[in-house]
Amino acid sequence: MNPETDLPPTDLTPFEALQQTGLTLLGQIDTFLAIVLRPWMFYQLGIALALFAVAHLLRAVIGPKIYEWMRGREGWPKWRIRLLVVLHRRLRMILFVTLIWHVIGIMHQITWPSRTYLLEIIAQLSTAWLVIALITRLIGNPALRSLIRYGAWGYVTIWILGLTDEAQALLESAAVSFGDSKLSLWLILQAVVILVALVSVARFLTTAGAASIRRNEGISPSMQVLAVKFLQVALYGAAFFFALKLAGVDLTGLAVLSGAIGVGLGFGLQKVVSNLVSGIIILLDKSIKPGDVISIGETFGWINALGARYVSITTRDGKEYLIPNEDMITGQVVNWSHSNELVRVDITFGTSYGDDPHLVRKVAIEAAQGVGRVLSSRPPVCHITGFGDSSVDYILRFWIIDPSQGLTNIRGNVFLALWDAFRAQGISIPFPQREVRMLAEVPAGNGAAAGRGEAPGNGSDEVTERPG
Repeated sequence: MNPETDLPPTDLTPFEALQQTGLTLLGQIDTFLAIVLRPWMFYQLGIALALFAVAHLLRAVIGPKIYEWMRGREGWPKWRIRLLVVLHRRLRMILFVTLIWHVIGIMHQITWPSRTYLLEIIAQLSTAWLVIALITRLIGNPALRSLIRYGAWGYVTIWILGLTDEAQALLESAAVSFGDSKLSLWLILQAVVILVALVSVARFLTTAGAASIRRNEGISPSMQVLAVKFLQVALYGAAFFFALKLAGVDLTGLAVLSGAIGVGLGFGLQKVVSNLVSGIIILLDKSIKPGDVISIGETFGWINALGARYVSITTRDGKEYLIPNEDMITGQVVNWSHSNELVRVDITFGTSYGDDPHLVRKVAIEAAQGVGRVLSSRPPVCHITGFGDSSVDYILRFWIIDPSQGLTNIRGNVFLALWDAFRAQGISIPFPQREVRMLAEVPAGNGAAAGRGEAPGNGSDEVTERPG
């Protein structure tokens, strides 16, 4: 025995194992092609192509008629209409599968079973591909749907062709060793398939659980968000670790690696971690919740959603601001509806000194009470705040219960009501005016006096200001 050429399979290097597996797979393909290239195989291939052409023609003839019939089903449920649309899009393949299985059944009655070998493979592949295409339509995420569909197509193709052992050996031979651990393409593929399956289950459970939590009126909105986030983290984390465990990945080495990665992320993603922790604090202390009307800096609006990294605020003009959670913790936030939605609004104005202040206060209160959104349960009040240079200054205070409907518009409506009421009562609102008086020219004799800073005897420009 030559020890250099007759090594047992366990002593082969990864490259030699990959080469040996590839040669075995090529031998299988060569055997398959030798069977396929027989004359009867060409006849079966021609029959399959002819059946596909017939299915295409039938689709062109009956497809539009079925579509018009579907458009007339107005009273049907949506799920039934969607099912018909999916079947209509796959009508050509449905017709082909139906025709080829009928032809195979007829050929079994009139000829040898071996003369339908290739037709049966084509029929099995077509049926499997059709079933997978129909089932994966239930997946809403397009990327996930495509991944599962193409992966399932590839697996059933290898399984129907009888190449599963060879394909597995080929994927296992493509491996990289890390000490006692071995990472192969087969292990990675197993982990991805199991992970996708478990994540899909976790997503379904998360969606169902979140809907149940949101329907529970006994839980506050902020605690609902916190419970949903905790449920998502728990289920997705469990799906990830279970997938690795079922795939055979050594979690001991992964723990060391994740610890090193965690230290690096802690230094490089401090802001991200800070926002995540701030989001948890916001949910726990219930300082803000979805639906609250808040103002932070120059931004005023109501909270649309609480995210893991940011708070979504929608303003009155339709803009959506994404405020980092850290800013909500460290900055000053005005919550107009924290404990209740009652909000007091103040506006200031002034009237001339010739108007009776008692009448002004009465008219202002009555005008505010006539505005729709002003609460009558908490009557408006009006007070004098001072005597200004040109007016008597007042403040008018009133209450509203719907700050989410805006503050600027209610202030504008009250000012407009004040304007109408003051004009009806003859109350004037002063405004600054400027008077320019043109006097006679300065005589020559008074020029020197003016140069010495003395008052001119006669003639100068005099500018005075007075209230309106």
